[in-house]
Amino acid sequence: MTGRLTGKVALVTGAARGIGRAQAVRFAQEGADIIALDICAPVHTTITPPATRADLDKTSELVESAGRRVIPGVVDVRNLRDVQTFTQDAVTEFGGLDIVCATAGITSRGMLLDMPESDWQTMLDVNLTGVWHTTRAATPHLIARGGGAMVLVSSIAGLRGLVGVSHYVAAKHGVVGLMRALAIELAPYKIRVNTVHPTNVDTPMIQNEHVRGMFRPDLEEPTREDFAVAAKTMNLLDLPWVEPSDIANASLFLASDEARYITSVSLPVDAGSTQR
Repeated sequence: MTGRLTGKVALVTGAARGIGRAQAVRFAQEGADIIALDICAPVHTTITPPATRADLDKTSELVESAGRRVIPGVVDVRNLRDVQTFTQDAVTEFGGLDIVCATAGITSRGMLLDMPESDWQTMLDVNLTGVWHTTRAATPHLIARGGGAMVLVSSIAGLRGLVGVSHYVAAKHGVVGLMRALAIELAPYKIRVNTVHPTNVDTPMIQNEHVRGMFRPDLEEPTREDFAVAAKTMNLLDLPWVEPSDIANASLFLASDEARYITSVSLPVDAGSTQR
């Protein structure tokens, strides 16, 4: 631990597992106390197996093992009032807020002519409006602290088009637009706002039978190894996916004083995927 975030408090959504857990733990290793939010329940339309309260409890254990405090909360980012209330209570207990990682997100699939309206709406409600709710709830506390940093998790789908996920692409592009607007709006308060853009990340969001089947429709029951063969074709570097820790490290840089003059930047962590 080098103490790059000593004395800081970070709010992380989607913290029960995957990228959100990696951010919470990595930030704690660098000295931050953590407010960890997750819905810990299924979301209608998503194809990803849901996180659970046990997953969130495991994140809390890992943060505490790093020697930091954590306040976990089962909160749905689609509900602004709940996000505001929990954030207010946690910030009151910790004494302030410095960093926000808006990471909670879902995935589903469907071509335009086959997609139910509910799939479209739920995607935007979680992956875009949920990010806005998070920033809306956190901003007053960052202002009160005299500044801070926001890291909004987008995707390579926020920088390019992908087939069969128009709702996901639209939401993730929307996150970039939100970031750019907030970077201008919040600069007078010394709040920096940036996005990170992962390629496929080795988390339950992709490591499930539904996503494997999308990548390998030629196989009845594709294995992890079968999936990897197809996933490699998305990236320039010879690997199928990156690790949650890779996104956490990029987020740590953007949240730290090492990036004190970096704002309104879209940072790909994509193994070259956006350049193919």
